[in-house]
Amino acid sequence: MAVQSHWFAVGSLVPWVQPGVGAVATQASLEVSYGPRGLELLAGGANPQAALAELLEADELSAVRQVAIVDAAGRAAAHTGDRCMAHAGQVTGEGVSCQANIMASTEVWPAMLSAFEDAQGSPLARRLMAALHAAEAAGGDLRGRQSAAIVVAPGTGEPWERVLSLRVEDDPEPLDELDRLLVMDEAYRYAGAGDDHVAAGDRDEAARLYQRAHELVPESHELRFWAGLGAAQHGEVDDGLALIASAIAQQPGWRELLGRLPADMWPVAPDVLARLDDATRAR
Repeated sequence: MAVQSHWFAVGSLVPWVQPGVGAVATQASLEVSYGPRGLELLAGGANPQAALAELLEADELSAVRQVAIVDAAGRAAAHTGDRCMAHAGQVTGEGVSCQANIMASTEVWPAMLSAFEDAQGSPLARRLMAALHAAEAAGGDLRGRQSAAIVVAPGTGEPWERVLSLRVEDDPEPLDELDRLLVMDEAYRYAGAGDDHVAAGDRDEAARLYQRAHELVPESHELRFWAGLGAAQHGEVDDGLALIASAIAQQPGWRELLGRLPADMWPVAPDVLARLDDATRAR
């Protein structure tokens, strides 16, 4: 887990994140109370090392725990109990902690840190993926692949706020699926921004954003529909019609939705629907 104006926690662990305070991750023979208690200690002014020491002192089973804490100042502390199943260990850096257990190699967690640091300047989630792929390349989990997760919270904000929260369960290739979901998330962020521009009356910018979303995930009939509608509204009617017709062919419900769109937000919708009906009758 790390801090880079946002917080993230990753992997087959239990992450607890609070904007402006820090992040706690626990695994091995996990004790979920470490999360909320650790954040409470950080919020009360304890540094990560002091907070971790207090948590471990109160836990009779600390020898089988693995836990890490990173605070808002970028300080990190981690613990791998001496009864955790080998290979187990952790490494910390400025604003980051990488930990792992039951690994195929002791090179896993150093490889994670190296990849994360090498990806500096990239979006936080991409740095995370670099660390995960490096872990897998170094041998990964001795038991094989099964799950992966990302949780990202803003650097400041409400305790419940999350920028990103993705989890892949029981998948033979969880990193591949997590990569796919990250692209999907990015695409829908563009689409969501497009919705905002439509509501504000800026349909040209909305069209650009919908098109970008569609380019990222061309197989999505939903993103294809909105890209087509944006193109038609922008004046590229033939191209827009082709995209909309393709989306309707894959999911017929889009045709009915086209007729439900508010005319003040989508003035082109009635014309698009009429053209589609004309094309259907012509066949």
